Amino acid sequence: MDITITPTKTEGVERRLQVSVPAQTVHDAEERAARRYATQVRLPGFRPGKAPAAMVRKRFAEAIRQQALESLVQDAYKEVLEREKLDLATQPHIHDVKFEEGEPLSFELHFEVRPTLELARTSGFRIARPAQEVTDQLVEEQLTALREQRANWTPVDDKPLPEDMVTVLLATADDSGELPAGKEYRIVLGGGQAIAPVEEVIMEAKPGETVERPVRWPDDFPDEAQRGQTKMVRVELQDVKRKVLPDLDDAFAREVGDFESLEALTAAVRKDLAAHLERDADASVRQQLVDEIIAANPFDVPRSWVDQLTNAYAEAYGIPEADRGNFAGEFRQMAERQVRRDLIIDTLAAREKLEATEADLDERVTEVAKERDADPGQIYASLQKAGRLKEIERSITEDKVFKYLTEQNTVE
Repeated sequence: MDITITPTKTEGVERRLQVSVPAQTVHDAEERAARRYATQVRLPGFRPGKAPAAMVRKRFAEAIRQQALESLVQDAYKEVLEREKLDLATQPHIHDVKFEEGEPLSFELHFEVRPTLELARTSGFRIARPAQEVTDQLVEEQLTALREQRANWTPVDDKPLPEDMVTVLLATADDSGELPAGKEYRIVLGGGQAIAPVEEVIMEAKPGETVERPVRWPDDFPDEAQRGQTKMVRVELQDVKRKVLPDLDDAFAREVGDFESLEALTAAVRKDLAAHLERDADASVRQQLVDEIIAANPFDVPRSWVDQLTNAYAEAYGIPEADRGNFAGEFRQMAERQVRRDLIIDTLAAREKLEATEADLDERVTEVAKERDADPGQIYASLQKAGRLKEIERSITEDKVFKYLTEQNTVE
């Protein structure tokens, strides 16, 4: 196709091209569109496809020009891709279309191209691997967390204390100073469900008692209109429940899982913590390697990819539409880093031939089957049905890339 392509912007991965289609080519496209219309339309007094061409052109002038425009833009777009050898990151947008009678057609294409990473330096870095000591305190904290999960709430007749669960009828004075009927709330004191001054009022009462006194709202209260205001509050305490943790003994170990004794449970907790710390240390090393490579090999990333990732996370987290703008601003830096990380992995995997193979995938599936004491064929079919094979392939590729990088650098 005889078109003129003029670059108007080339910055990083962003491109803008001015495309011009000669007037004669435009005229020929309109003629073809008119002939197609003439064979399809029905006009009163004429058999289908037999209406005079001039009448068809006059009657359907706008539709014919629109059809010609769409055809020309599509053909010109294909010509641009072929001639410029573009590796597009996203679908181009068309802007500033000029389509006047008897004149050339012109428009501007806005798009981003996939970045080409040289990654000239990926070695020679010194990385610090975090310490991985499983202390007695960590083990004790994990055991306490297990006890918390199985705690019982026991009713008490005393005034409530922090961490007690209370049921209250709570009333706050309205603008006229009147106290309405109280609403029932169940609150764990100290959990941030109520402001601290209200919790102080609650802790003044015993079950069955009512306390009424003024409360000042904090200066950092989320609702700006209520900050610093003092209102009358009435609290009727209905009941108090106190958390009672189970004893840390062999019976508790058997309740938690298939453990014969507290000693066996403690050993399992220590082992799990060690594995968790090992994964955290691996993740830290990988993050440091990526950061070093990014700093040593600057490259631009398509904004559209960052936007897509940001939108995907907003959907996954269920962010309301009204809050998407703030979320995007806060998450953008993280999303951009993730895009850079993925590009580095893809580039190194292709360059060093580290992509996951079918043999790698079969080996990983066999490992999973062995852990679950299941048939590898069944596990493979289950993963395939769940659409998780690509995810596993990606995990294998990442493992191979970071193994390569770890061997090329110093990890202390």
